[in-house]
Amino acid sequence: MKHYFLTVALLTACTSASSDPIVILDTTEGAIEITVYPDKAPISSADFLRYVDDGLYDGQGFYRVVRPDNDPRGMGMSLIQGGRLDSEMIGDPIAHELTTETGISNADGAVSIARLEPGSGSAAYFFINVGNNDFLDTGGSRNEDGQGYATFARVTDGMEVVTTIQAMNTGEEGDEGVTRGQILETPVIITRAYRKSQPSNH
Repeated sequence: MKHYFLTVALLTACTSASSDPIVILDTTEGAIEITVYPDKAPISSADFLRYVDDGLYDGQGFYRVVRPDNDPRGMGMSLIQGGRLDSEMIGDPIAHELTTETGISNADGAVSIARLEPGSGSAAYFFINVGNNDFLDTGGSRNEDGQGYATFARVTDGMEVVTTIQAMNTGEEGDEGVTRGQILETPVIITRAYRKSQPSNH
């Protein structure tokens, strides 16, 4: 009987873990696999998956990279930002989700929603953390409002593609004191974004 309950528990755990949607971003530098966590961050996850399912990332890409050498605040921020190259938000901005509620820190590989003030974000602009950026979490020191950046997913394969993009050449374009020197000379195109088919749990 104990063996039976253990087997059921293991099967339940495996089913739960494998039910998280997996998204593939095919880019001109290689594929990036992202596991999305709707149970932890339902609002941000739903917006991201809508952009994927509606083909709104196809032909768009990654356009901004931040490294310790071009972080104007000298905090060692390290990430790549992508989404809509035309800066067009499709639909309304989404409510801001706190990392204290999602439990997902802005750690290596975590995917987050870019924003100005809380509640202005959208999956039209997302970023992938490279290394530990916990100062981007709720209560962190990056923003005066202390609300942090909403995390909703994690790169589960293809971080080597992310780091390759991050090391690419940037120009002098960008807003003074914010994104100056962080804009890629040539954007990395997302040729296709789609959900990865997942094996049956039966």
